Amino acid sequence: MPYLHGSQGCATYIRRYMISHFREPLDIASSSFSEESAVFGGERNFSRGLDAVIRQYRPQMVGIATTCLSETIGDDVRSFIRRARATNDGSSAAPELVHVSTPSYSGSHSEGYHRTVRAIVEQLAGDSPANDALAVFPSPVSPADLRILKSAVRAHGLRPVVVPDFSDRLDGPSWETYHQLPPGGAALADIRALGGASGVVDLGSSMSDGALAGAWLEATHGVARHHLALPIGLQRTDAWHSALRDLSGKETPDAVVAQRGRLVDAYVDGHKYVSGVTAAVFGEPDLAVSIAGFLEEIGLRVVLCATGTKTGHLKTLLDAGSESNASIEALDGADFRDIEARVAELRPQILLGNSKGYTMARRLDIPLVRVGFPIHDRFGGHRLRHLDYTGTQQLFDRIVNTIIEHRQNASAVGYTYM
Repeated sequence: MPYLHGSQGCATYIRRYMISHFREPLDIASSSFSEESAVFGGERNFSRGLDAVIRQYRPQMVGIATTCLSETIGDDVRSFIRRARATNDGSSAAPELVHVSTPSYSGSHSEGYHRTVRAIVEQLAGDSPANDALAVFPSPVSPADLRILKSAVRAHGLRPVVVPDFSDRLDGPSWETYHQLPPGGAALADIRALGGASGVVDLGSSMSDGALAGAWLEATHGVARHHLALPIGLQRTDAWHSALRDLSGKETPDAVVAQRGRLVDAYVDGHKYVSGVTAAVFGEPDLAVSIAGFLEEIGLRVVLCATGTKTGHLKTLLDAGSESNASIEALDGADFRDIEARVAELRPQILLGNSKGYTMARRLDIPLVRVGFPIHDRFGGHRLRHLDYTGTQQLFDRIVNTIIEHRQNASAVGYTYM
């Protein structure tokens, strides 16, 4: 159960924001700060709210994040948690309490996400006998992409433990009876045993080791680790399956080899439609960097890659992943005003990013391929696939068809055959 220590509006906003994308019920608890709490401290609200969450939801774990208000007044949340644990010690209903500091004026959505995943692993994983688990810590991706990652791990004979795993919880079936907490997710027992995992893969290129859960498992428990970019496109997906071969000791299954072959065939068939097309990419840094590399791989020319996260090395990441001699302009720590200004000057032929870029695409009359999070103006954004050979295949098809549709609509005569 997520629990925000701060004002109620923060939880309401995030809940609404996520439901619009995932279209699933989602509860987020709040300590509901008042003016009195802001002056005298929020421990009373924290304790009351936590007790209510435990009593009403009986969660196995409560993820406690801080908002701007509690961070600004300097609430000692770690002390609050220690006292809460002492109060609930011995209770059969006592959940794990995992804390992460997330003031919105420090860092970005992407940084907060990675910080949270590392906090979960640091605070739960301990020494454990060797086991067959493969820990996978991906950057923010869709539930459909999480299922792709787990399927790839299983295909290599390993047991995936993906953190976080919202593949079912935020994309589940219809229920006959309401669940306060949807079924699914990574099991606490599996997370606790990650110190003995057979390996770990951090998927995402923008964050340093100090922010990544896999790096902590490697340094603390000696777990064999691979640090890779999100597997979008042939090159990066080949690297992902190479890591799975190394960790499992098994060759890539024939079914996966066939998926790769179908993607290569699609590249051949669709290359004439995308070759030389100019593109701009925006979004979370890990996704944006991998998509930029994929676009160059299929023959597009990326003129701009922008992210709201202040990575400090976006240009270096783009240059390292580029196979062409063309220089990609990087906008690091940009907002949509910055992005639109550069897009208006560079005039790319296609945009790739989340639905927050739609107004820019509309004003500039540039087609937008929606990728990543959030997608609020289309249906099924949480089921879009981007990763591995099958996800890349679907993304490639959407890009090609978007280009064809734009040309078809702009044609003076129109055509029904290509």
